[in-house]
Amino acid sequence: MKRIAIVTAFAASLALGAFAAEAKLPPSPPMSDAQKAAEAEKAKAAAAKDAQELAKAQDAAVANYKKNKGIAEPKEAAPVKAAKKK
Repeated sequence: MKRIAIVTAFAASLALGAFAAEAKLPPSPPMSDAQKAAEAEKAKAAAAKDAQELAKAQDAAVANYKKNKGIAEPKEAAPVKAAKKK
């Protein structure tokens, strides 16, 4: 009997969840001009910050490349002088 009650409760919760998932929220109220301007200012500041961080990362990458570029290139060995024969 207990098992049937658990299965029934589970099925009921699934059915209730299915109906709740289809519910829609009411639309948000329209934004005022001040809110639109504040949102645009936030977006502009975020874009400027992202551009600054990108430029900083690019400068670091270029500095790293220039610093480590010579390591990969082998240096020429000094020429060996041939021994004189007597």
